[in-house]
Parts: sequence; C-alpha cells; structure tokens
Amino acid sequence: MAKKGNKKKSLAWTFRLNITLILAVLIVGFVLVNIFLKAETRHNKTFMLPDLSGLTVREAHELASELDIDIRLEVTDSIYIRGAKSGMITRQNPAPGSNVKKGRRVLLVINSINPKKVRVPQLEGLSLRQARTELSSYGLKVGKLIYVDDIATNNVLDQHYKGESIEPGTMLEIDTPVDLVLGRSENSVTYVPNVIGYKYPVAREIINDHSLNIDRLVLDFVAQTYSDSLNALIYSQYPPASDSVSFRLGSNVTLYLTNDPSKIIIPDEQESISEDKE
Repeated sequence: MAKKGNKKKSLAWTFRLNITLILAVLIVGFVLVNIFLKAETRHNKTFMLPDLSGLTVREAHELASELDIDIRLEVTDSIYIRGAKSGMITRQNPAPGSNVKKGRRVLLVINSINPKKVRVPQLEGLSLRQARTELSSYGLKVGKLIYVDDIATNNVLDQHYKGESIEPGTMLEIDTPVDLVLGRSENSVTYVPNVIGYKYPVAREIINDHSLNIDRLVLDFVAQTYSDSLNALIYSQYPPASDSVSFRLGSNVTLYLTNDPSKIIIPDEQESISEDKE
C-alpha cells in the first residue's frame, strides 16, 4: 500500500513539474515574441514626415539623409503641370507632417519629364463657346481671338498655332493655346465685363466669352511658380467694365493681378447694386 501511495505522489509531482515547465516555456516564449515584435515594428518609435513637394526624387533622398530618417521613396504616377520643374514631386502619401515609422514607404506623384501630347480637335464650324469647350476637353485652351469680316459672328473659320493654320489631329503639348479665326459681321460689338475679384483662369474665360483678348498681364508681385499666377486675383482692369461703351470684337484688355486680397476694391456701380439689394 505504501508503495502505491509513493507512486501516486511521484506521478502527481511529475505532472505538476511538467505543467510548470510548459507554463514557463509559454511565458518565456510570449516575452521573447513580444520583444521581437516591438523591435520589428519599432514600437513607439516614429518621426514626422517632411514636406517633399517641390523637390526632385534625388533631392528628396538627400533631404532624408540630412534629417537622418529612413524612408523608402517610390514614384507611382506622374502628371504634367505647365511651368513646374520636370521631375518635381507634386504629391506624397502619407501627407507631410504624418507620424511614420522607420522604413515607411512613401508614394510620390511627380511632374512629368516629357509633357503629355494630345490631338488638336476639329474646330471649324463651331461657335466660340463650343470651340472653347472642345479644346478644354482635349486639355488645350483658347489662345488669341482673330476676327475677320464674315456674316456669321463668332463662327470658327480656322484654327492657328504660332501664326499658322493647324490641321485637326496634329499633336500638341497639353495646355497649349490654340488661336481661333472667327467671323465678325459689320455691326458686331461687345462690352467689357467686370472681372475684378476673380482668379485669372476664370477672368480669362469671361473675357473670351465677351469676344475680347487679354493682351497684357501686370503682376504686383513676383510669381515664383506658374500656379502663383493662376491663383492671383484681378484687382484692376483696362478698359474698365462698362455696359454702355462698346468695343469691336477682338479688342484687347489689360488685367492687373495681385496676391493681396485687400487690394481688391468693388467698383462704385457694383457697390450701389449691392446696397439696393440689401
């Protein structure tokens, strides 16, 4: 009987020992795995991602080296922005200021080194407004409006590039202006619209809609990039806006641009209209 009791005690002790060893192995394993995962994921070790826009990929690598940050830069797409430096980074993901871990992959969109080219559409026979819409859909824009005597006012008679007729289907760089030769009947006149307070691209469309040309842009600041000009506001114009003084179609308008909104003053006529509405 004593031997059986000792044997049972021995088996129980062995069982408890095995359970203890298994638990110890599990605990040690858990601790080691946790330490390994923290090391692999750089637990709580992050840094702020700098703004890489305006840099080339090489310059971005140099900046990362100077700041002693470990990131993987990868170009995933390109777009074309007229006036911007070729190969310049335009967007990044994650965004600047994001907290990222060491070794994070940063996706970049750069300005195309070779501008995209598009085909010139057939514009002859369209109205001025239709031609502008058609050019815009192809990534092109209206250039100078050239008027000649014709019975159909604002009907497109020809399309020009650099002073010469250009055939439909000809390849041009995106955002290139195409000049339009338009008809003008004997008594056709237009009026200068008010574009004060508008951004330049919108003002240009309004001027074109009134069959006028912009012959000169005067900036009161130094534009660092092409987008600076596009975001500038019109604070003055010549001739001034009027619905009583008429001009021949194709007449010229000078626009004065600023990046200081405080310089924009609403004309007296527009102020009186606003007051009447109140």
